[in-house]
Amino acid sequence: MFWQTWSFAFGVTVPNLLILLLGVMLRRTGLMDDNFNEKASRLVFNIALPCLLFFSVAQGHDSSGSNLPLALYGGVATVVSFLLLELVALRLVKDPRERGIFVQGGFRANTGIAGLAYASLAFGNEGIALGSMYLAVTVILFNVLSVITLTRSLKGGQGKRIGMKPILHGIVTNPLIIGLVLGLAFQHSHLPMPATIASTGDFISGMALPLAMLCAGASLDWRAMFRSSNVAAWSSASRVIFVPALMTFGAWLFGFRGAALGVIFLFSCTPTAAGSYVMTRAMGGNATLAANIIAVTTLGSFFTTALGLYLLRTLGVI
Repeated sequence: MFWQTWSFAFGVTVPNLLILLLGVMLRRTGLMDDNFNEKASRLVFNIALPCLLFFSVAQGHDSSGSNLPLALYGGVATVVSFLLLELVALRLVKDPRERGIFVQGGFRANTGIAGLAYASLAFGNEGIALGSMYLAVTVILFNVLSVITLTRSLKGGQGKRIGMKPILHGIVTNPLIIGLVLGLAFQHSHLPMPATIASTGDFISGMALPLAMLCAGASLDWRAMFRSSNVAAWSSASRVIFVPALMTFGAWLFGFRGAALGVIFLFSCTPTAAGSYVMTRAMGGNATLAANIIAVTTLGSFFTTALGLYLLRTLGVI
């Protein structure tokens, strides 16, 4: 079982790491530069990721009733994690403009892609069914809370007072949130999805993660990975160690067991979402810091996923 667990973790985490490394190589060979990254990031943020979110939700399983407790727990735990990281950022991160990036890197899990892959490999169709509504609730929260913390951090860091209007504007106009809301609306309309539209959507959605990860890899700064402020290190530790531990322990206390507890653990210990890089860049933040956090969490999640699964299976709770 030990080697099967490590093989599982290797299979679902290393591909992302390899795409990041490919981005590093393409940057060094000159095939990807800052101008290309800027335009490609806009394409991912405005077209590819919204399409991915729309079609994944629109064509997903409507399990709102059967998995409501799981989804509610995921939503509450996500908000609690966000608030705790906001408090930690005030003490730990000296530069106000980096606090939002720290918070986003710590709570924004890659549930939409890596999370579903983890759940599917570990629990098959049961894992996908359990994670469907949990995914919809948490991804909406990830995007809304990311807009809130980045807007407050980036604009507040310039000495401006931030009211609710720019935050609400950022939420309403965010392409990722628009894609999610439209996907939920289409799912509950029960309208048939034309095969041609579905195929086109699959093609566009398919480039979201690879292109976002390539851009993140091309933006990595290895020398600044763990600079004196250690923002990337602490944010990454929060993403792959502290937040998964708190969410899994809390779920155990609330009585979740078996595949449900396993899904919560697997979704919570995924790397920081690639969308965090494109959103940070689109909003004028430190994209290099966001890319560094993605790289560290992609590597770190391999170890925490394997060790966590082994421990939970040994204890007999999943």
